[in-house]
Amino acid sequence: MNKGFTRFAWLVLGYNLAVILWGAYVRVSFSGDGCGANWPTCNGRVLPGQMTTPTLIEFTHRMMTSVDAILLVALCAWAFLVFPKGHAVRRYGVLSLIFLFIEALLGAGLVLFRHVARDESAGRAWYLSAHLVNTMLLLAALTATAWLASTATAQFRLARIPRLLWGALTVTVAVSITGAIAALGDTLFPAASLAEGMRRDFSGASSVLLRLRLVHPVIAILGAAFLIWAAAAMLRGKSEGTLRTAGGRVIALTLFQLTLGAINLSLLAPVWMQLIHLLTADIVWVSVVVLALEAGKTSSRFNDRPLASAAQSRMNGSSIA
Repeated sequence: MNKGFTRFAWLVLGYNLAVILWGAYVRVSFSGDGCGANWPTCNGRVLPGQMTTPTLIEFTHRMMTSVDAILLVALCAWAFLVFPKGHAVRRYGVLSLIFLFIEALLGAGLVLFRHVARDESAGRAWYLSAHLVNTMLLLAALTATAWLASTATAQFRLARIPRLLWGALTVTVAVSITGAIAALGDTLFPAASLAEGMRRDFSGASSVLLRLRLVHPVIAILGAAFLIWAAAAMLRGKSEGTLRTAGGRVIALTLFQLTLGAINLSLLAPVWMQLIHLLTADIVWVSVVVLALEAGKTSSRFNDRPLASAAQSRMNGSSIA
């Protein structure tokens, strides 16, 4: 294990969480059009002349993304220097760079298609969802890179991840998408009270973003129940210590996120609470990815275990008869 590379990989993952948070702040502060409908330039210039507050916020996000690109190029170069040909760290490092490139293109599309600031179109919700999925893939690739380096795992097959945890990963993405749409609705249509907000959500005359906001609490509760059940399943039997730790972490963070969601709703989604809620959601995602990786590394025994046990019981019964 290369300790220097491992620390750097986790640091890059943490930096990407900061970039994501600042990107969310661009949205909630209505600063997405701070550089106009221009990309990669800002208001037609490499360095903006008149620096208004929205311009400063949006330009800062672009600069953070530029630094991120440099960090990921360095991460990939370092991976190819210290890990041998065919090593999994190399593969996931390259994937991280690819997802960052796609992330930049999607971010450019948000600006060029004007899906920013106070745009209330359904197209913005669809585009935002695609952007979010790629962001989660980027975080997953970065997490895999750092985890593989820290566990000294040279090869890793995704096929060894239990199907139950593939379900947990899918559910987490679905909950996050509905959460992003709900957060957009909270930003564009702030309510003076919880009762007023609910009336507007159920009104047929309301924007589609408001009506979609209703979906998130239900999906979040059901998704949290599934995550807790999936993580608990990994704790049964003679699980390794790292797997048990990863499962317990997912359960604790999921319960914490549910609490934050309730607080966010009761406080009518203030900016600071939205950012905390988003940060925790990203940490939950990273923890679910780590759990899946740990389960895949430990064994593939979780796959088809109930079916295999039932089949074995039937065979034993036939033998006795």
